[in-house]
Amino acid sequence: MYECPRAGITAELRLSNCTGSREVRKGRMESSVRRRMEALSRHLLQPHEANTGLYQVLLKGVQSEKQAEPVIIGGMVLDIHATPSIPANPRTTTPGKVYYREGGVARNIAECMSKLGAKPFMISAVGLDMAGNLLLEPWKSAGLSMEVGIRRQQDINTAVVSNIFDAKGEVVAGVASVEAIEKFLTPEWIQLFKGNISSAPVLMVDANLSPPALEASCKMAAESNVPVWFETVSVTKSRRIASVAKYISAAFPNEDELVAMANALSGQDIFHPISRDNKYSTESLFQTLKPAIWVLLEKGIQAVVVTLGPDGVFLCSKGGLNSMKIGLEKTTQYGFSRKLYKTVNSCCPSSWYSEAMHLTGGSQFFTMHIPALPASVVRLTGAGDCLVGGTLASKCAGLDVIQSLAVGIAAAKATVEAETNVPSEFSLTAIADDARMVYAHAKVL
Repeated sequence: MYECPRAGITAELRLSNCTGSREVRKGRMESSVRRRMEALSRHLLQPHEANTGLYQVLLKGVQSEKQAEPVIIGGMVLDIHATPSIPANPRTTTPGKVYYREGGVARNIAECMSKLGAKPFMISAVGLDMAGNLLLEPWKSAGLSMEVGIRRQQDINTAVVSNIFDAKGEVVAGVASVEAIEKFLTPEWIQLFKGNISSAPVLMVDANLSPPALEASCKMAAESNVPVWFETVSVTKSRRIASVAKYISAAFPNEDELVAMANALSGQDIFHPISRDNKYSTESLFQTLKPAIWVLLEKGIQAVVVTLGPDGVFLCSKGGLNSMKIGLEKTTQYGFSRKLYKTVNSCCPSSWYSEAMHLTGGSQFFTMHIPALPASVVRLTGAGDCLVGGTLASKCAGLDVIQSLAVGIAAAKATVEAETNVPSEFSLTAIADDARMVYAHAKVL
C-alpha cells in the first residue's frame, strides 16, 4: 500500500537530481508528499468502518476548532406526498398531486433549528442514490451542516416514506422504508462523534435509532452531563424509551405515544388510548392523562411535553420548572439567534411565570397548559417536529422553557400553513407575535 508513495517520492528525487538544484529538489519532494498526504486524508475521511481509528484522530482536529453545537441524531428521509384532487377509490389510481419533500424527524428538527438561528451538528445516514441526492442538495444550498456526521456510502438505501393525504392534510395511508437508519446509524458510527456530543449544549435523539444506538448515544451524553431530548417518531418506536428513560431530560409524546411509553416503562398494558370523540375540557383531559405522565416522571424523565394538536401542549415536571434539568448552560447567541432572544424576551417577560419557575418540592406534580394557535391548515406533517425544533432552538438561544415552547408552537403554526415539512423561512416578527399570544394565555393547572 505504501510502495507507490515511496516510488513516487523516489521518482521525484531522481528528477530533482537532474536539475542540480537543492531548492528545487526540496520543493518538489514537499509538494509530492503533500499531494499524497491530501489524497490519503481524503481516503481516510470516507465513512468505512476499517478506518475508524484514524478517522477519530482526524476528527479531533476538526472538532477542536468548532464552537459547541447542539447535536441531532436520527433519520433523514425522503418523503413522497400524494394528495388526491377528488375522493380516492380503492384498486385504481386517482388524479392529484405528488411531491418529493425533504423529511425525517431529526432532519426536520435540525432544519427548523437552523432557520431559527441555531447551528446543529447532524448525525445520520443517507445513500449515494437519487433519494440521498434529493435530500442533500437543498440541505447544502441552505447552508446546513455537510460535515462528516452524515454517513454516505454505496450500500445505503436512503430512507423513504410515501404518504397519502386527505383534503384536510391528514395522513390516511403510508408506507415507510427506513431500515437504513437502524442498520447504518450504529453505536460504532455514533462513537466517532463522542467529542461533538460531550461538548454539546444538548443532544436530541429520535426513536428511529435502534435500541443499542439510542443507549450508546445517551450514555455518551450522560458522561458529560449533556441533557438529552427524546423525539418519539411513532407509537411503536416511542416504546424504545424503556431502556434509556433514566438519561432523558425531555420527551415530546402525543397522547397515544404517551400511553405506549407509560406501558413500556411500567411493564404492563394498564393504560389505554383515550377517545377524542368525547369532548374534554383542558382540566379533564389532563386528569385523564396524568397517571401515564406520572409514570414517565417517576422513571427519571425531567420534563414531559404532551402534544395535543390543536389544543396545545401540557408541560409537566416534578417540582418547578427550574428543577427540570433541561437547561442549556453552554449557549451561543449570534445572528438570528440573538435577535430571537431579544425579541421574544422583550414581549414574553419571564417575570410573568417566575412563581412557576421557582416552585420547589421534588415530588410535587407541576403542570402548565400552553395553548395552540388557530391556523389555516395546508398539511400537518412536520408540525410536531418544528414544535420541538423551535423549542430547542429557543433554549439554545437562552430563553426559558415556557418562552421556548411558545416559540415552538409559533413555529408549528407556520409549518401547518406551508406545503413543506419545514417552512422555507421564518419571519421573526410573525414568530414573536404568535409566541406572545401563546405565552400570554399559558396557565398553570
